[in-house]
Amino acid sequence: MNFRDCIKNNPIVLMEGALGERLKREYGIVFDEHVAMASLVYNEKGRNALQELWSEYIEIARKYSFPFIATTPTRRANKERISVSEYSEKIIADNVQFLKDVQKNCKIEMYAGALIGCKGDAYTGKDTLTEYEAYDFHSWTIKHFSEAGTDFLYAGIMPCLPEAAGLAMAASDSKLPYIISFTVQADGHLIDGTSIADAIYYIDKITENNPVCYMANCVHPDILYQALTKPCNDVPLVKKRFCGIQANTSPLSYAELDDSKDLKCSAPEDFADAMLRLTEIGNIQIWGGCCGTDNSHMECLAEKLKSI
Repeated sequence: MNFRDCIKNNPIVLMEGALGERLKREYGIVFDEHVAMASLVYNEKGRNALQELWSEYIEIARKYSFPFIATTPTRRANKERISVSEYSEKIIADNVQFLKDVQKNCKIEMYAGALIGCKGDAYTGKDTLTEYEAYDFHSWTIKHFSEAGTDFLYAGIMPCLPEAAGLAMAASDSKLPYIISFTVQADGHLIDGTSIADAIYYIDKITENNPVCYMANCVHPDILYQALTKPCNDVPLVKKRFCGIQANTSPLSYAELDDSKDLKCSAPEDFADAMLRLTEIGNIQIWGGCCGTDNSHMECLAEKLKSI
């Protein structure tokens, strides 16, 4: 089964929980100043930590019989950042191969995706790209991910429509399955003021190979609930095409979280209950965790998802 068929045929797909915050806080790992987590595949401590975290999430998917998806920790591994680092473009293929090895040994239905991030600030929209610039900028990264054999592309925390659209066109040209995941605010809009519905409509219109679906990540489920129930987004297009969340455990805004010196977290039960509330308003299929989550949050969520 390919990735598109997985999403088409499974009402529930479990995605990984947090990696970055756990790697820093539980393992004491300091990320590379240019490519961030992408360099972890080159040292034993980093490889072991990634393997351990993915193994925890895989075991939860196995226990509750859900398909599982994970993505390479490559949000910052783009052409510009790699060029000023000590690494070559091979870092992309090496990350894909490392995750593929995890996939090969996991003995469950798992899909290994390639995480791509915006060029600028995902939480403010500063220095993000125009549509044309984004197509050119992200085509390079997508080409290397495609050649490395990734199962799908995952554009994470995209704050502005022009860059998301340009990236989507580059992904469409690659013929790979891909997901566009937005930076979403409680008012129902991306950081640049585009509604979720308008963003989905525009990207679907300009791409021949449409995204498999749309998501939000690095957002609390209560914020996404507010966003999806705004009149501008309470429409059939969004209910059909918006299908996933990688959620924070804190309901604070992006600005509040950015200024926080400590990790904001909630109890697994509260997190899972907030996530399940989303089933009342849409077609959420892909359930994952972001900042503040660990295996306890993901297990509580999986258990509740299994019960419905």
